[in-house]
Amino acid sequence: MTRSSAHHCFDFSALTPRDAYKVMIGTIVPRPIAWVTTVSPEGVVNAAPYSFFNCLSADPPILALGVENKPDRSFKDTAYNIRMTECFTVNIVDRANVEAMSVTAAGFEPGVDELDIAGLSAVPGEKVACPRIAEAPVAFECERYLGIAVSSAREIILGRIVMAHIREDIIDPATCYSDHTKLDAIGRMGGNGYAGTLDYFDRPTPTAEELLNGSGTKAASGSR
Repeated sequence: MTRSSAHHCFDFSALTPRDAYKVMIGTIVPRPIAWVTTVSPEGVVNAAPYSFFNCLSADPPILALGVENKPDRSFKDTAYNIRMTECFTVNIVDRANVEAMSVTAAGFEPGVDELDIAGLSAVPGEKVACPRIAEAPVAFECERYLGIAVSSAREIILGRIVMAHIREDIIDPATCYSDHTKLDAIGRMGGNGYAGTLDYFDRPTPTAEELLNGSGTKAASGSR
């Protein structure tokens, strides 16, 4: 298979934040979606999806969220609620919940319960004072571990996982292995695009010895 060796070069110091955003979200794909639930100090539940998200550590178990501030640089409900309550829950989005997730992405005013509008159910947290989404296949209860203000426009929030809720048909509690076909998670692409995780293949990592004696090279070239 012949591929072009020519590349467009983008100097990020010369890009506007909007153009940098477009370059990143169109090429760093698919991005897992954190469907974040929080609760305000007044007790109002908030839900919003974020695709600047991933797991960073297993010891301790840490998740990271990239939360953009509002145009006037004030906190969005998610960041404000986490700062005030020191907790949040990350729910994983599966194909069955895409429509409901998109409802919670709308720009509602503070104080609006997005779960109620989306027809979803809130389940009280077991270790944190924040609910999870009953319909979500997976939910991670998190305590705020660290907040990093990378600029006036964005904050990176690290959360320590203290409890996971995983639908019974997805995970084997004896081995902790999950079935990705039962999870059927959805990732974020550029623009309005989404991608499913059922387009899946296995590719074992060869050992250094296999590569040095040539037995791993043939397998690697044949997998393209």
